[in-house]
Amino acid sequence: MLLKRALADRERGLGATGLAIEAEALELLAQAGDGDARRALGMLELAAGLAAAAEAPTIGVAQALEVASGGRRRFDKGGEQFYDQISALHKSVRGSDPDAALYWYARMIDGGCDPHYIARRVLRMASEDIGLADPRALNLALDAWQAYERLGSPEGELAIAEAVVYMAIAAKSNALYAGLGAAQADVERYGSLEVPMQLRNAPTRLMKELGHGAGYRYAHDEPGAFAEGERYLPDGLGDRRYYEPVGRGLELRIGEALARLRERNQNARNKK
Repeated sequence: MLLKRALADRERGLGATGLAIEAEALELLAQAGDGDARRALGMLELAAGLAAAAEAPTIGVAQALEVASGGRRRFDKGGEQFYDQISALHKSVRGSDPDAALYWYARMIDGGCDPHYIARRVLRMASEDIGLADPRALNLALDAWQAYERLGSPEGELAIAEAVVYMAIAAKSNALYAGLGAAQADVERYGSLEVPMQLRNAPTRLMKELGHGAGYRYAHDEPGAFAEGERYLPDGLGDRRYYEPVGRGLELRIGEALARLRERNQNARNKK
């Protein structure tokens, strides 16, 4: 083991001190190093210094605890472990596993991650993985972030944990995320398509004379506040469908209502 070799090495290590180390103390230092050799060796050196100051021939559990208790688990902010752990947290939430989500959240907090960053990512989860299947998730994520802003650590960390668990158990839908992506792809593909004349703004007399806004049907004046057969997309896009609700949570009802509206639209257009 690295720590044992360092303690025995008289030229490059601590062998000249003549110190031994208790097995339990050695295990404590190894665990506190959390796989980071430089960190573990640094703690061994500190523990050796404490033992020497106490004129003790052996590094005991007391010295090991003293140098290890203030440490954090290995967590390379901005490095591979950082992104691996936030990925694990996000995927645990998406996979509806609140226990795993809490574990990865605790790991990141323990490792020194800024809770503001986690709160930001939880807010993203509410939009990306839950969306309109449970719109309350977005509000809860915002409330948790605000609670942390007011309370700080460690009290405010519990509010973020509440949001993490809620996100994990909430109904899931990526329909908004997928729909926006599809719309953005069409914007990129087709460029600046013209706004249909009936949808254009007409703040001046000249614009009205040119036909801006002509033929627009005010939905609130239509039966059921729905202008059957009206088109709102640019002419070159036809009847694109970007938002397709899933059959879970509130989107189950949204999907049913949207299907009825789309059917009415299609029937009205077929009559033309």
